Amino acid sequence: MLTLTETATTVVKTIVEQDPNADASGLRINGEPGAPNLTVAVVAAPEAGDSVVEADGARVFLEENASVALSDKTLDANVGENGAVNFAVIDQA
Repeated sequence: MLTLTETATTVVKTIVEQDPNADASGLRINGEPGAPNLTVAVVAAPEAGDSVVEADGARVFLEENASVALSDKTLDANVGENGAVNFAVIDQA
């Protein structure tokens, strides 16, 4: 199952807290079959079939293809000087 670094947990919570429905909201990661890229969006709730990863109050919803692709990965994040967020997927230790 996907895990989150402390930094990713903080970034996800910060992003999601900006949503007016933050109580149930989370960051959804979507993957297209066979596509190397993943998309990320703040959503109000997981969709049917999504896996839910919770870490210290951060909620990440994984679409089925993304869940398979990220099953042995860790989500990391960093925030650039201009405030841009970059997510990285790394192998679990």
